[in-house]
Amino acid sequence: MGRAAEMLGTTQSFLRAIGEARLITPLRSAGGHRRYSRYQLRIAARARELVDEGTPIEAACRIVILEDQLEEAQRINAEYRRTAEPANGEDS
Repeated sequence: MGRAAEMLGTTQSFLRAIGEARLITPLRSAGGHRRYSRYQLRIAARARELVDEGTPIEAACRIVILEDQLEEAQRINAEYRRTAEPANGEDS
């Protein structure tokens, strides 16, 4: 956790807070240490940006969740469009 906080330029308490808000749930090592994925670090960095801009931590976590959901929906939509294009082209 200390290394992750250092990489993000934040505190361990910030990482605990976004964990308590259920924005990220790090895995635990055999020794009980928190292990963060690159994706989780990216999410944590975005939350930190919002908090640094004055957004309350709970709101920042909700914003990040919504941004992530939107990005996933857009990815699925783009994938659907790519797979549907050949079928539409054949009907013409």
